[in-house]
Amino acid sequence: MPTLRERISNFFKQFGALRNIPPFFQMIWDVSPRMTLFNAALRIVQAAIPVAMLYVGKEIIDTIIALVGQYNETKIVGNTTALWQWVGAEFALAVVNSLLGRAITLTESLLGDLISNDSSIRIMRHAATLDLFQFENAEFYDKLERARTQTANRTMLMSLVMSQAQDLISMLFLVGGLAAFNPWLIVILVVAVIPSFVGETHFNRRSYSLTHSWTPERRELDYLRYIGASNETAKEIKIFGLENFITDRFKDISHRYYEANKNLTIKRAAWGSFFSLIGTASYYGAYVFIVLQAVKGAITVGTLTFLAGSFQRMQGLLSGVMSRFSRVSETALYLQDFFDFLELKPLSGSHKGTKRVPRPIREGFVFENVSFKYPGSDQWALRNLSFHLRAGEKLALVGENGAGKTTIVKLLAHLYEPDEGRILLDGVDLCDYDPADLRDEIGIIFQDFFRYALPVSENIAVGNIDERQNRVLIEEAAEKSLADEVVKNLPKKYDQMLGKRFTGGVDLSGGQWQKIALARAYMRDAQLIILDEPTAALDARAEHEVFVRFSELIKGKTGVLISHRFSTVRMADRILFLEHGQLLEIGSHEELLAKKGKYAELFRLQAKGYL
Repeated sequence: MPTLRERISNFFKQFGALRNIPPFFQMIWDVSPRMTLFNAALRIVQAAIPVAMLYVGKEIIDTIIALVGQYNETKIVGNTTALWQWVGAEFALAVVNSLLGRAITLTESLLGDLISNDSSIRIMRHAATLDLFQFENAEFYDKLERARTQTANRTMLMSLVMSQAQDLISMLFLVGGLAAFNPWLIVILVVAVIPSFVGETHFNRRSYSLTHSWTPERRELDYLRYIGASNETAKEIKIFGLENFITDRFKDISHRYYEANKNLTIKRAAWGSFFSLIGTASYYGAYVFIVLQAVKGAITVGTLTFLAGSFQRMQGLLSGVMSRFSRVSETALYLQDFFDFLELKPLSGSHKGTKRVPRPIREGFVFENVSFKYPGSDQWALRNLSFHLRAGEKLALVGENGAGKTTIVKLLAHLYEPDEGRILLDGVDLCDYDPADLRDEIGIIFQDFFRYALPVSENIAVGNIDERQNRVLIEEAAEKSLADEVVKNLPKKYDQMLGKRFTGGVDLSGGQWQKIALARAYMRDAQLIILDEPTAALDARAEHEVFVRFSELIKGKTGVLISHRFSTVRMADRILFLEHGQLLEIGSHEELLAKKGKYAELFRLQAKGYL
């Protein structure tokens, strides 16, 4: 149970979230200034409709009563023109109000789509500026999830704030009429809705806290929904009988979340009903007072209906404004998650190099006592590693799983920075080079490359996306990677959609996908080509062909390859053998065999497997 101080603190925290409203509306303005202004104008006009309708209704009733006194059993003696004019005015107001409502709904729907798209683009663009290791942190994913999944709340917030402004304008019109009759009616209204407002604010904060604290579990629920009905997992679910395991896990987590949310919802409903009774009692107390004034003859029947209608309308508006104000502040809390994500900074430091990568590279890359730990790990992935990758050299990285081979590749690509030591390129620290320019000079394919649900041409062009319209370059890259053999058998060739996610898509075998991915590395005129086990799904003959082609194509360039097949790595000029993140042996294939060390031992073990 929170203390009084904590409740007061939470109350003001929720109001503090309102500071997110101005930058949010700056976003709305940026996506469409004209539509934003049009929507605001529509709401201002619609805000005046309620008081106008009440006033016209008053005039209709007073006119009818006046005409009733002039009725002589056969016809109305008085002039009915005024009556029909008022009725016509009420009809016109009703039509205008309906049209305004539809126009507002239309503009806000369109604005909502624009905001949703703009928010997604902002998140994707900002995510691209962050460090790779931030994506490997669970807390970061919680922040990303909260920012990414609140699109509906952002759209709703726009509508809430716009409605709030409209209702406040309507209230100003109504306040004038009520205050002219009896200012105490305004006081009664305000006092009646304050308890409900405070209660809603309290429960909105608790609702946000619940949602926030359950973010990891909700992410797991989304993950279970995905793997429980996915093309990627369908085979294993059927073969291993995982459906009960997945659904039971989903049921357990979702039930615990349901129970936590149910308790809060029940309390909210109970207190809401109590506060609603207070408001209803206040309304009828004021209504009795107005009726008594009419009975005394102090006001006309038309004025009675105007005041009663104004009071009822005012009560509804004030209650709605108070309740909506609380919802606005709650939704603004979720908006805070969005802005918090956009404020995340790369953790690798503010230093960004500006030097251009030399062309051609003359000396190569030098690792000087490089040590590296992955964020959140106490274990060294690399320790005191020193070696020279010469310009124009083909270097193979060999070692058992976890030896540090892929880590070296990530450091070369400047996806991470060493914790100790440094990496030099032509005598200059890698950190002093412009990151974008450095990556332009590197063609790299990882063992865990991504299979994009895109046409073949774009799947290849991601290696140099600016050249996605250059079909000649794409076809040349496919030929170099032997992917052209795959493409020629596809129904739509380079326009064929890959993957089963979209209509008309076809899936490829693991080996076929690897040839498509390899083509990405050949899409740019890079000085350093890195292949990180990209042929693991290929048979020995196909892998041999790929690496023979690789050796031919990178003449004059620097190459790094990782493979567990010794028949492949022996093509390299030198082989760097790693164990537990440290350099154990380095030399050519023949030199390492002559040393009769760990490399020679593993080579003999693999060779026996072919006998």
